[in-house]
Amino acid sequence: MDLLLIVLPAFLIFGTGFIGQKLLKFDIKSISKMSLYLMLPFLTFDTFYTNELNIEYFYMFLFSLLLVLLIIGITNLLGRWMKSDKTELSAMQLGTIFPNSGNYGAPIALFAFGSAGFDYAVIIMVIHALLINTIGIFIASYGSERSTTIRDAFRSVLKMPVIYGVLLGVIFQLAKIELPPTILEGISLVGSASIPTVMLILGMQLAEVKSAKFDLKYVNSVIVVRMIMSPLIAVLLVSFMPVNDLIHKVFILLAAMPIAANTTMLAVQFNVKPDLVSFTTLVTTLISLLTIPITIFFIR
Repeated sequence: MDLLLIVLPAFLIFGTGFIGQKLLKFDIKSISKMSLYLMLPFLTFDTFYTNELNIEYFYMFLFSLLLVLLIIGITNLLGRWMKSDKTELSAMQLGTIFPNSGNYGAPIALFAFGSAGFDYAVIIMVIHALLINTIGIFIASYGSERSTTIRDAFRSVLKMPVIYGVLLGVIFQLAKIELPPTILEGISLVGSASIPTVMLILGMQLAEVKSAKFDLKYVNSVIVVRMIMSPLIAVLLVSFMPVNDLIHKVFILLAAMPIAANTTMLAVQFNVKPDLVSFTTLVTTLISLLTIPITIFFIR
C-alpha cells in the first residue's frame, strides 16, 4: 500500500494531462518545446551547481553510459531482425534506453533505502537527464520522420540549452562562484516546474494515441528490453562498479524503472512515432507496479 501511495502522484499528473488534452485540445508540441528549451536548462544548472562533485559521480556516469551503450546495441539487433526503418528504430531506442529515474525512481529509492539512497538516486537521475538530452536528442533528431542526416542530428544536440546548463553549473561550482539566494531560488523554481510539465505532456500525448499507428511487436520488444534486460544487465555491471553497496542497489533499481517521461517530449518534438513512445511509456509504467516491488525484494 505504501508503495502504491508513492506511485500515485505520477499517475495523478498523467491523468490530469490526459483529461486536459481531451477537453481543451492543447498544442502539445509548443508545450514540449517550452519545457525542453526554457525549463530543463534551469534544472540541470541547479543540480550540478548545488551538488558537490566527487569520484562517485564519475563511476555512476561511466556505468550509466555503459548500460546505455549495451542497450543501444541490443535494440539495434532487434530492430534489424524486425526490419525496422530509421524512425521505428529510433522510437524503440527512446523506449528501451532511458528509465524514469526522476519522477518515479527517486521517490521509490527514498521508500526503499531512505535519504541516503534518495541522494544517490538524484545524482543518477541528473546523469540520466544529461544522457537523454545528448544521446536521446541525437537519436530523436536522426530518427525524425523529416529528412535528417547525422550532421543535422549533431547540430540539434549542440542547439540544446540543457547541455549548457550542465556546463555552466559545473563551471560555477568549480570556480566557487556564489550566486545570491534569491537568484538560486528563481532558478530552482523554474527547474522544478519542468518535472510536472513533462509528466503532463505524457498524459496529453496519451490522449492522442491511436492504436492503428503502431505495431504491437515494437511494444513487446521495448517492454522486454526496458523491464527485463535492463535491470539484469545492471546487475552484471555493478559487480565491476568500485563504489559502495547502496549505490549498487540504487543503480539496479533505477535500471528497472519504466520508460522516462522525457522521451515522450523528445518524440513529440522531433516527430519520432510519438504514439508508439507514449503507449509503451504507459504500458511499462503499469507493468512496473508489479516489477518494481519484485526488484526491491531481490536487491535487498
